[in-house]
Amino acid sequence: MIHPIEYRYGTKEMKRIWSEESKIKRMIWVEVALLKALAKKGYLNFEEVENVRKRAIKINPGRVKEIEEEIRHDIMALVKAMSEVSDCRWIHFGATSNDIIDTATATQLRDSVLIFEEKIRKLALLLVEKAIEYKEVVCLGRTHGQAALPTTYGFRFAVWASEVARHFVRLRQIKERLLVGKMSGAVGTQAAFGKDGFEIENEVMRLLNLKPAIISTQVIPRDIYCEYIEFLANLATTLEKIALNIRILQRAEVAELMEKFETRQVGSSTMPHKRNPIDSENVCGLARVVRGFVEPQHQSAILWEERDLTNSSAERITLLEATILADHILTRLIKIVSGIAIDLENVKKNLEAQRGLNLSEAVMIELTKRGVDRQEAHEILRIASLRAYANKSLLLEELLKEERVLRYLRKEELAELLKPEKYLGTALDRVEKVVEWVKRAVNEG
Repeated sequence: MIHPIEYRYGTKEMKRIWSEESKIKRMIWVEVALLKALAKKGYLNFEEVENVRKRAIKINPGRVKEIEEEIRHDIMALVKAMSEVSDCRWIHFGATSNDIIDTATATQLRDSVLIFEEKIRKLALLLVEKAIEYKEVVCLGRTHGQAALPTTYGFRFAVWASEVARHFVRLRQIKERLLVGKMSGAVGTQAAFGKDGFEIENEVMRLLNLKPAIISTQVIPRDIYCEYIEFLANLATTLEKIALNIRILQRAEVAELMEKFETRQVGSSTMPHKRNPIDSENVCGLARVVRGFVEPQHQSAILWEERDLTNSSAERITLLEATILADHILTRLIKIVSGIAIDLENVKKNLEAQRGLNLSEAVMIELTKRGVDRQEAHEILRIASLRAYANKSLLLEELLKEERVLRYLRKEELAELLKPEKYLGTALDRVEKVVEWVKRAVNEG
């Protein structure tokens, strides 16, 4: 074994779909579907087709690779292997290599999409559960890595849930364009099938639960693969964003979130106390690899006339690895979210450590409502905040020194304004709206 996908990354179910054995079996399915379509048009009888099917499904993939090493053509190797076990003269009739390859790939994509749909839905609903559970847990919001207005953990989870749900919607939208095959011959004109071309192609696709490409040359236009890889890159970006923020919030000086740490898990070979966010780091690292496949796939869409072979070698890597790695990190993030813990004491401590400074806007807004010019109110709060930073004092203490503030607000009113739970705006209502939308979005269809 050489590649980490073989022994370290990827789920069994997704690697099974993209294995070499699966690819060969799927190409046999396509060849058999073509024979069935030809039989329906009277080229041969269905008994012959069944005879080929029974024998072909037992072909050892190693035999196909053995023939390929000799003749240096993968599809002719498959055809020869099928012909060795059957004397049917109609195998591969009217087809070109990419009729078989692209259509078999479409079945791999079809089965992969089903897995992605299931897991994206699961992650979105997990995040919704967390949004509901922590809807009212007030925490410190941060912008630029610095203290900002208060928010809630439910709000954070709702933001992530909405983004994941949009990927579910996107995947549903691209399926119509992505899950297509072809049976159109050497340059796409179906010349070998003549007037039967459309019917033969439609029947093959019906048998394989695919749709026929609206038009193709010797290959299906690669823009659909570009869109698929772009989707995986976009999904990976969201997964990395969530994992990155979990890592940030797990930092020792923040310590609000924590990945689940198993009883026998080791964090460091030399520092026994370590509880590193290794799953989140794994997501972040591999998400970058997934995004790296966007450019080579785009290059693979730029082919000479009716086709050249520059896409073939690249797509053996881009489609397989992007799919397996995207599924891997999606599965990993589901695990992370399922077991994530929130340290409510640290959440409260980090909020209170701001000494009211992150509520400066609340006081500014109220002063403006009571008659102070907004810019003047901003300056009053800016200066008071600078003093609080310098003196390491409460913002309330500094505001009580400001005559311009006391002219409009009493001490108890200021204290009320500086309570984080009083300055959440529509946050709680927003979480409820998002929860409703996400559930509807991922359960449609």
